[in-house]
Amino acid sequence: MFNPKDVDLSLLTQRAYNLRWATLPQDVIPLTAADPDFPVAPPIKEALLDYVKGGYLSYGPAEGLLSFRQAVSGDYKRKNQVDYKPEYILPVDSAAFGIYLICSALLKPGDEVIVFDPVDFLFKYSVEQVGAKAVSFKTPQTDNTIDFSELNALITPKTKLICLCNPLNPTGKVFTKAELEALAEIVLGHEELMVLSDEIWSDIVFAPNKFNAFSRMNDVFDRTITVTGYSKSYGLAGLRVGSILMPNQRIFDTIFTHSLHQSTVHGTNVLGQIAAQAALNEAQDWLVEFVNHLHEMRDFSVERLNAMPGVTCRAPQGCYVLFPNISKTGFTASELQKQLIEKAKVAVVPGLPKWFGDGAEGFIRLSFATSYDLLDQALGRIDKFLRS
Repeated sequence: MFNPKDVDLSLLTQRAYNLRWATLPQDVIPLTAADPDFPVAPPIKEALLDYVKGGYLSYGPAEGLLSFRQAVSGDYKRKNQVDYKPEYILPVDSAAFGIYLICSALLKPGDEVIVFDPVDFLFKYSVEQVGAKAVSFKTPQTDNTIDFSELNALITPKTKLICLCNPLNPTGKVFTKAELEALAEIVLGHEELMVLSDEIWSDIVFAPNKFNAFSRMNDVFDRTITVTGYSKSYGLAGLRVGSILMPNQRIFDTIFTHSLHQSTVHGTNVLGQIAAQAALNEAQDWLVEFVNHLHEMRDFSVERLNAMPGVTCRAPQGCYVLFPNISKTGFTASELQKQLIEKAKVAVVPGLPKWFGDGAEGFIRLSFATSYDLLDQALGRIDKFLRS
């Protein structure tokens, strides 16, 4: 089962890229990319070993392995009471590519897409890569209910898509059922308006908060395309595997055609599907223990950060990232990030517009998906630097 002390730095420094252990000096602790420091669950290792022992690593079907699509469908129905049929589920090489693929398939130059702010840069990036315009909807950190009437005011005849990230990276906001129902009512008031619901963080939710799938809200199932992945919950980032869950044949055909899977120009590797299938079918007890550990690390980190001079930090409702406000430290986010690497030997992500939008100004992002000992050491270094 999950072991909260099982962090192998000798392997992480060789294999963990993307702003993490393998890309930084060995004396720097990275609290950067949202990728866990823990090895994958034992059932995932066993499934990969069993498959490779067979000796054949042939092409898989263009639409994806049926067993994988069935596992995705079953897991989603079990957790969200929503029935996405396996034949309308397409594996993709990451949730990030899934977002881009949906934009590529559904948008044309000049179309408008509503993107939350702050949020991960991949939404705006994908929209703009296909020639559409990203329209910012401000969603600052707050305990108040999100007022979607302001979003409604942003909708024009050119608006084709709303990008919903739930839970919301980087703030950790988990949208309530009432909030999602209000958004659904707005969507239904605009003919042909679709919602891209990115739910890659949906397993990482801390009690008493509860994840609600947008596709379950009244009458919006046919308007919802759900994207998810298996890097956050199960540590499968290097296997490049995610899923697009679609409501009907028409949307599936449109997105599948744009995917280039059928021509083998693009596709999802078989090993990624084997690993994710094992995760969904056999690693749910491991996942519960992982989330319990994350809950403890969240509470510990928030208390430590709020005791630091010039720092205020809300406890995220979901995700395993913190988004503290550092505007009273006397540093900009970029300045603090550089100082922390050089003097505290801790790497964080600055709240820059290129990463999260204009609403991230004055914040930094830290991942807490690591062991207590490493987190304690990293936060201690940050605290010492700020007090100096």
